[in-house]
Amino acid sequence: MNSAFDVIAIGRVGIDLYPLQDNVTLDHVTSFEKFIGGSATNLAIAAARHGLKSAIITRTGSDPFGRFIMDELSRLGVSNQFVSTVPILHTPIVFAEIFPPDNFPLYYYRDPKAPDLMIESHELDLPAIKQTKIYWSTLTGLSEEPSRSAHFTAWDARNRSAHTILDLDYRPTLWSPTNSPIVQIAKALKHVSIVIGNQEECEIATGENDPDRAADALLDKGIEIAVVKMGAQGVLAKSRSETVRKLPHRIEVLNGLGAGDSFGGGFCYGLLQKWDLEKTIAFANVAGAINASRHECATAMPTTQEVLAIINELHE
Repeated sequence: MNSAFDVIAIGRVGIDLYPLQDNVTLDHVTSFEKFIGGSATNLAIAAARHGLKSAIITRTGSDPFGRFIMDELSRLGVSNQFVSTVPILHTPIVFAEIFPPDNFPLYYYRDPKAPDLMIESHELDLPAIKQTKIYWSTLTGLSEEPSRSAHFTAWDARNRSAHTILDLDYRPTLWSPTNSPIVQIAKALKHVSIVIGNQEECEIATGENDPDRAADALLDKGIEIAVVKMGAQGVLAKSRSETVRKLPHRIEVLNGLGAGDSFGGGFCYGLLQKWDLEKTIAFANVAGAINASRHECATAMPTTQEVLAIINELHE
């Protein structure tokens, strides 16, 4: 029996505290609900909702929130075997404000340092990373040591194999002025085969503000598939043989914070189904839209059946 994972993600985990009142600033919010969060973690959960065998490599504090994360991962179908604790640090918390349809400010509490930036090379299960069908990293993991070195150790084990994905996921507040994301992206692009980012992130990666030119620049650097998410203009995906443009699936947005990770989970599913790029992006697009139509994030990732039901409606 093959014990390899379908998807292993590495990166952020934490607690999302979402207000139970929309269109209210945090100073006037009266109640919150607690959820598991963090982009890489959300991605692993989104993939699991499509029946993929998923795991997350990350670290938490040795505290009640860390224990909650371990339990939630198991409940949501994601292996927590690569999750460890950092006793001297607290599990990070993120507060959100919800102003639909397109304003969702985030307030990160990750000081003095988030445990997920304490991932160390010697802790990595390199055989599992090498064998997984999809290996998903995010840019934040390159913002500090020892996480940065661990990411490159893992990429060395992958040897730029197929489906080694970098989600650009640039969060300016999580980078110090002395560490340039541009420098780290340039190094990372030599190790990955697929890049996903929004238009601003792809411009940071390539210096090109036009989506087509940015995608072409990524392909010129040896990337096999470049995906540029363009907000209201939809998404552009390019490989050497295919170019796909998709408008957004129109839906009432309640909370857009998890849409990109839900898109990523759908993208992973399409890759492993060996669909062409057109079908993969169409599926991922709808998956992202469904998540944005729900108030929650990680716990609102759609199932394959929910995505296909909408796609089938569109084709009727």
